[in-house]
Amino acid sequence: MSKNHYIDNEKFFEEMSEWISQVKEADDSDEPKPPVTDYIGKCFMDIAENLCKKGNFSKYPYKDEMVSDAIENCLMYAHNFDPVKSKNPFSYFTQIIYFAFLRRIEKEKKQMYIKYKLMEENDIDGSLHKWFKQNYFDKNIENEKEPESIEELFDLTQSDIKKFSKKKKNKS
Repeated sequence: MSKNHYIDNEKFFEEMSEWISQVKEADDSDEPKPPVTDYIGKCFMDIAENLCKKGNFSKYPYKDEMVSDAIENCLMYAHNFDPVKSKNPFSYFTQIIYFAFLRRIEKEKKQMYIKYKLMEENDIDGSLHKWFKQNYFDKNIENEKEPESIEELFDLTQSDIKKFSKKKKNKS
């Protein structure tokens, strides 16, 4: 294993291949799936924690939730890895982790929008806007103009807002 790589992809592939064969044997004999090995679990953890350090994910305050979701997804879908199709489990699980991170960011974005929308609706005297202006806008020199709404502040598009809105049930 090279010093630049934190996962030995060949060993990871061997472990995954062995575990997948155990899973197939368990399925054939109607037994429960065996748990992943400690090494496989450590690989999932290492991939998630290192991907979380990349620039596009490093600034989020809920990195622990992102990593937890990613590991959960890896465990849920580990049995789908096919050693015949791919000899690169690192890439396979990196993709699973990447998309788990994106789903967590979307969930958190939705929760943040709902929280601030409720605060905005209950802000009768305008104190929320004053607080944001004093504590965020005035100190954020990069902002050329002050956002006019919560949506603009969090850079939400109309499609984001539609995703966050409650869906109406058909009354048929």
